[in-house]
Amino acid sequence: MKKKYASAFAGAYFCVSVHMNEPDVLQEEETRSSGSSLPLMAAWEVIVRKSRFFCAVLAALFVILSVPFGILAAPEYTAEADAVSCILMDAKTGRILFEKNADEALPPASVTKVMTMLLVFEALDAGTIKLSDMVQASEHAASMGGSQIYLKVGEEMSVDDLLKSLIVASANDAAVALAEYISGSEEAFVAKMNARAAELGMKNTHFENTNGLDDTAENHVTSARDIAIMTRELIQHEEVFNYSTIWMDTIRDGAFGLTNTNRLIRFYKGATGLKTGSTAKAKFCISATAERDGLSLIAVIMGSPTRDVRNALAASLFDFGFANYANYTDESEECETVRVTGGVQNTLRTVHETFSETVEKGSESKIEEQIDLPEKLAAPIVKGEKIGTVTYLLNGEEIGTSDILADETVDKIGFSTLFPRLFQWFLCSPSK
Repeated sequence: MKKKYASAFAGAYFCVSVHMNEPDVLQEEETRSSGSSLPLMAAWEVIVRKSRFFCAVLAALFVILSVPFGILAAPEYTAEADAVSCILMDAKTGRILFEKNADEALPPASVTKVMTMLLVFEALDAGTIKLSDMVQASEHAASMGGSQIYLKVGEEMSVDDLLKSLIVASANDAAVALAEYISGSEEAFVAKMNARAAELGMKNTHFENTNGLDDTAENHVTSARDIAIMTRELIQHEEVFNYSTIWMDTIRDGAFGLTNTNRLIRFYKGATGLKTGSTAKAKFCISATAERDGLSLIAVIMGSPTRDVRNALAASLFDFGFANYANYTDESEECETVRVTGGVQNTLRTVHETFSETVEKGSESKIEEQIDLPEKLAAPIVKGEKIGTVTYLLNGEEIGTSDILADETVDKIGFSTLFPRLFQWFLCSPSK
């Protein structure tokens, strides 16, 4: 789109500049005639050339005014992105605000645990496990290296404490213990991880373990875009923020301390999570989340040279997003009533679905709504049935729609309903 408009502007500029640089016929004729009166033909050429110039100016103005507002001035992230891959996503809409090599498959280190966390929260929602359940650590879980809480074989710990250890301290042993408790083995859980990745459309992802340890991994990879996708899915479970926003806590009745590996939680305003990771192979990675004034952002960094560079880049991407974008949300609410024919009642309540879109900051107040509803509907009508549309416009351009739904069921009128109505009408009608 940018190339299209750039070409248009270049063409308009060329037309104007050519006409501006054409020799002035009047001056030429005046010089040639040494003060004599200008011939009629020369005067006519002057008029034609001036008209061409005027038309060229009008053409340029037409091109400028025909470009939708905001396209040319679209915010661009211009700072250096010192990472192999990164992406900035609006969490509510999934809109990409910036990306660099976002589809390159790379080792993610402990950011792998975003998927592990997602499956744990889905198991909690399904009721297959509870936070109060006690989990016994296996020999395999206790053998994990790297970041850990040093589980002993046979040690029992609640799902709540294991989940806290996984999210806050990035405990590899806790990840395996939870996986084994949910699926019976880490291998079976990893199969679920890959299946869930496929369901979410994560096209450049293949998991080999639950925690991201990659010393022996052969093809344990994902991409910045895929991480953003699974992060967006995870944070639909808002309970995750009860853990990811913890800076320091303890387990084992206060005997073992946990400190969040994500320093943004403490030092970046609005940070809400989520998962860091680093290995020699993956370098420094993070899936970070933050929210301000209703705008929720996801910043994913992969392959950054140091922890501080990674954190600074995530903060810089957040700064860019919050400075230039805002979230416009029109919450679900009642719309106009619609007249019903042939139904047990004469009107139908309607409601439109929630609409959310990320727009350039300052343009929220310029968004207009167009409601498209039929004047009447024939029964039967089922609650939840789509009956209309709300179209949202910004500077005359459509930015999205939301469905208008029936907010109640209206059955078709039958004899059993019609007869009492007619009888009531007969009794209440004025006598002659």
